Amino acid sequence: MAMMDKIKQMLKGHEGQASKGVDKAGNMADDKTHGKHSGRIDSAQDKMKDQFGGDQDKGNR
Repeated sequence: MAMMDKIKQMLKGHEGQASKGVDKAGNMADDKTHGKHSGRIDSAQDKMKDQFGGDQDKGNR
């Protein structure tokens, strides 16, 4: 089983928490880079949310 499959299996039923974690990590990375790469970070956050099923609040950032 691939690593992503294991992560998805572990997060099943906890998509909201995964989404919050992705947001928190992205915001921390954005703060560390002083907003220099905010577009790329936002794109990565969206891709991770799509991958983990945590995109139910996509428009609320």
